[in-house]
Amino acid sequence: MERIESLLNRPKAYYNIDGVGELAMGFMCLAYALLMWLQAHAPKDSVWHGMPAFIIYFGLMCLILHYGPKAIKKHITYPRTGFVEYPKRDTLWRPMILGAAVSAALSAGLMVGLRRHWNLTTPVSLIGLLFAASYAYGIARMRMARWKWAAVWVVALGSLVIAFLPADSVGAVAKPLWRGAFLLTMMLYGAVSLVSGGISFWLYLRHTEAPAPEAP
Repeated sequence: MERIESLLNRPKAYYNIDGVGELAMGFMCLAYALLMWLQAHAPKDSVWHGMPAFIIYFGLMCLILHYGPKAIKKHITYPRTGFVEYPKRDTLWRPMILGAAVSAALSAGLMVGLRRHWNLTTPVSLIGLLFAASYAYGIARMRMARWKWAAVWVVALGSLVIAFLPADSVGAVAKPLWRGAFLLTMMLYGAVSLVSGGISFWLYLRHTEAPAPEAP
C-alpha cells in the first residue's frame, strides 16, 4: 500500500521539483499583501479603492499565476526532466475547492468578529500557524527535502512574533490592527515561500542538465 501511495503522490512531488509551486504561492501572497498595503495607505478617493483597479490587479495576478508556472515548466523543467500530465483534480479542482472553503470560513469568522467588536489582532496573526501546518503537510506528503522544515519553523515562530508585536508597530503597517497583522502574516508566508522556492529552483538548475542543442 505504501508503494502504491508513493506512486500516486509522485506527480505531486514532481510538480514542485523545480520549486515552481512555492514560487507561485510566494508571488500570490506578496501580490495580495501589496494590494492590501496600497488600499490601507491610499487616500479614500484613490483608484486603489475602486472596483476597476481591483479587477485589473487581480486579473493580472491570476494571469501571471496561470501562465508563469506553465512557462517555467515548458521552457525549463520539461526539457530537462520530462513532461508530466497532472490530473485536473490536483491542479485545478482541489485547490479551487479548498481555497474557496478556507476563504469562506475566514471571511465568516472575520465578519462575526467585526460585528461583535472582538479584538482580532492576535487570532489573525496566528493564521500563520495554519500556513505552517499546511506547509508541513505538503512537505510530508510530497517527500520534499528535509531542509524545507526550516521554512515551517520560520513561518510558525514568525507568526508568534507578529502576534506579540506592540500595537504601534502593527498599526504602522496598516489600520485597523487586525489588517496590519494579516498583512504582516501574508508578507511572512509569501517571503518564506519565495525564498524556499528560489532555493529549490537554483538546486534544480544545478543538478539537472539543459538539453543538448539539436544538430543542424
